[in-house]
Amino acid sequence: MAGDAVREETMIINMGPQHPSTHGVLRMVLELDGEYVVSCRPVLGYLHTGIEKNTEYRTWQQGVTFVTRADYLSPFFNEVGYCLAVERLLGIEAPPRAQMIRVMVMELNRIASHLVWLATTGLELGAISIMLYGFRERETILDIFEMVTGLRMNHAYVRVGGLSMDLPPGATDKVRDFVQLMPKRLHEYEELLTGNPIWRQRTVGIGYLAQPDLLALGVTGPMLRASGLGWDLRRSTPYLGYETYEFDVPTRTDSDCFARYEVRLEEIRQSVRIIEQCVDRLEPGPVMVEDTRVRWPAELEVGPDGIGNSERYIKHIMEESMEALINHFKMVTQGFKVPAGEVYQAVESPRGELGVYVVSDGGVRPYRVHLRGPSFANLQSIPTMIENSLIADVVAAVASIDPVMGDADR
Repeated sequence: MAGDAVREETMIINMGPQHPSTHGVLRMVLELDGEYVVSCRPVLGYLHTGIEKNTEYRTWQQGVTFVTRADYLSPFFNEVGYCLAVERLLGIEAPPRAQMIRVMVMELNRIASHLVWLATTGLELGAISIMLYGFRERETILDIFEMVTGLRMNHAYVRVGGLSMDLPPGATDKVRDFVQLMPKRLHEYEELLTGNPIWRQRTVGIGYLAQPDLLALGVTGPMLRASGLGWDLRRSTPYLGYETYEFDVPTRTDSDCFARYEVRLEEIRQSVRIIEQCVDRLEPGPVMVEDTRVRWPAELEVGPDGIGNSERYIKHIMEESMEALINHFKMVTQGFKVPAGEVYQAVESPRGELGVYVVSDGGVRPYRVHLRGPSFANLQSIPTMIENSLIADVVAAVASIDPVMGDADR
């Protein structure tokens, strides 16, 4: 280097695909000037599962077992979004009890997802205690899910027309115990973090993104609400009777990592309110629609004479009607047909607008299923959000998005 000339080169490094804050495999190609980020290029696709394509080779009901695995931290939202879309094509609606249980498990799932975000983000920024606390409460929710569905995740509990089964005895008591406990735990989290000077230094003013940029990039969920816009599909385009529940849509205006933290904690508090209302309003009734296009007659409840309809049905198909036996065999092996058409159904997942676009050609399998994953859209904000920031702040900024790569790579 001649004389006093200054070297003005930048450095290109790969951050990922395995690194903190991604909740999956995300690669970011960073251009650095010293410790400052000049530019960033996110690279997705390392977790591609082919979920959408697989649904084209399965029956409509079997599709639930695939879409539930997309956003694996909030599987109930995938299931409900898909089933609502198919139900709209069929022109049916799940019974009231099934709708309330769907809302209840989704709000429990929202809390569990936010707890994973809080726990992992705390760990990534050096707050180990909050990681232990977050997973402690999430474990209680997963115990409820296991009791209700038989599985801790990827449940396939929501079905086209309703639910796979009703709540088991004691489930509502466990849910009541949890909603009594959770507000106290939230207070503990706030005591640990909200006024913590280290937490505030790592989050206040970090990852700022102006509201017009968020809207231009299609960002939704807590990130958008932390910029001051109270956009929540449960309020703007209600589904499953959300318009009948009392809850607030929390917002903040700073649009940084700390604001997103505050919004998610308040969303947990609002989800507890909704769950309490679900439990109080639950009334006895069926959890599957009576439409025999989607429901096996063997699933019908016990009659007033005490004889199960399933027993009566089995006697009918095995001893009385060959046509009924053939119809049952086709229903089990081929599934039901859905009228030709297309529909887009969106639900408010923990990460934002989860849209399900379903196309039917009138057959027993979907012609096309496409998921509008909020993680995929929200990740587009990374380059704008971390430009001119320190490398150390990249972890906090990406974590504040709360991306789930199964939601982005479908």
